[in-house]
Amino acid sequence: MKKERKLIIAGNWKMNKTVAEALDLVKDLKMDLANIKEVDIVVCPPFTALCEVSKAILNSNLRLGAQNMSEHISGAYTGEIAAGMLKEFSVRYVILGHSERRQYQKESDALISKKALAAHAASIKPIVCVGETLAEREAGQMEKVLDTQVRGSLAGLTKAQMEETIVAYEPVWAIGTGKTATSAQAQEAHAFIRKLLVSIFDETVARRVRIQYGGSVKPSNANELMGQPDVDGALVGGASLESRSFADIIKNSI
Repeated sequence: MKKERKLIIAGNWKMNKTVAEALDLVKDLKMDLANIKEVDIVVCPPFTALCEVSKAILNSNLRLGAQNMSEHISGAYTGEIAAGMLKEFSVRYVILGHSERRQYQKESDALISKKALAAHAASIKPIVCVGETLAEREAGQMEKVLDTQVRGSLAGLTKAQMEETIVAYEPVWAIGTGKTATSAQAQEAHAFIRKLLVSIFDETVARRVRIQYGGSVKPSNANELMGQPDVDGALVGGASLESRSFADIIKNSI
């Protein structure tokens, strides 16, 4: 499957894996995925495992991502992690505005845009998450929600920064529920987001930005989802915690 944009598939481990478990997982992934060149593969362990995973994936085709970061460079922000700290471990990507952080930490679009700008200032590529809840979808508000989140979360980014940003569409109703948007539903939302990027930036930028799908991605549905014209990868949760399922998602996407 040849695409204009290179697929990017990231595993969001969330609050799972000790350092020892993380090393076991990446050891298996390195072997299983050693010959994959068509996909940018990213693993996003918890902060505690970043250092050791960074060493373990050196000279492999796996790239390191973090699950969050502060909008501040440094200072009196107890419990926060700055972009410069992530850079020490060769972190290349950072997930921002995941629906769980929007829900539990009450993160706003304005905060997420500050974090995205801070990530770019440190040459870390943000994976900015957007998506509607089941109630919002059933009320016919998907486009309204996505319009608000996309415009707010990407506010202030230059065209060049936007081209180095990944957008992850994650319908909240499909995260960890076993429900997956149909390939048609995913394509509809991704096409709408790309249309928004045309209006906010321009056609060229919109064509270059990679938009991932997230929400109960499995080996069995990966091929159909990735086959959609505007779906450029996946942000994988639960299925990324086991090497075989994550590797199969990637292999089935090509």
